[in-house]
Amino acid sequence: MIKGLRPLLLYFSPFTCFYMRLFFTAFQFLTIIPLPFRVTYKDGDMGRSMRWFPLVGLVLGALICGVDRLFGLILPQPLVAALLVAILAAVTGALHLDGLADVFDGFGARGDRERFLAVMKDSSTGAIGAVALVLALLLKYEAIVSLPAASRLGAIILFPAIARLSQVLMTVGSRRARSDGLGAHFVSTAGNLEVFIATLTLFAAAWFLSGVAGIIASLLVALFTGLSRWYFHHHLGGITGDIIGCISELGEIVALLAIISCNGRF
Repeated sequence: MIKGLRPLLLYFSPFTCFYMRLFFTAFQFLTIIPLPFRVTYKDGDMGRSMRWFPLVGLVLGALICGVDRLFGLILPQPLVAALLVAILAAVTGALHLDGLADVFDGFGARGDRERFLAVMKDSSTGAIGAVALVLALLLKYEAIVSLPAASRLGAIILFPAIARLSQVLMTVGSRRARSDGLGAHFVSTAGNLEVFIATLTLFAAAWFLSGVAGIIASLLVALFTGLSRWYFHHHLGGITGDIIGCISELGEIVALLAIISCNGRF
């Protein structure tokens, strides 16, 4: 049997290597967790890797779910929830939280398009950005504390993946508000195939982990992402990496609130 399977495995190995390379490219971009090997990039890999963003989100969700199961045995639930929020921020390098703060600083500037983009590009965080950051973390913490026991495990694994799908939906087909930055690179190299694979992966996981509540949460975040995309295209002429990160962070909160709202109804 092994000899018979060997040619088939050899035939598919280039495809396997290709998809594994894209997954690890996505993993390296979305996390600061070191890999025990080197990933060699090729032109366009960054954009194509977006097809596996929700899968990386599921890995992150499984990680914090394991922390929740382990420390939930010895620590009070509110403290465990704070630990989950802190670990998720740490393993992602607070990349998207930085984007959230920058975008809200842009809102606070109350200027034209150029002023908004200039404020977002500034490396310092203003008062409005800091307040938005604190409120977002507080909402995420309270939502995790409030998760029903029956749906807690599935929701914790799922909500980072839903937010990573929002990154894909925010990016593919969008215009670039700036020609530089990582956001511009993703916009120019990700396509409809990335949307299809990412969406299929996410909705299969949503159904398996949280049933109807997971599907509803995913749809609501997709709707929120679509409206946000329209807004930024209308007011800024496109999107940036900071905007993608901001919508991802808000998407995590929307996903958690949606799952909580569905408790006992489905």
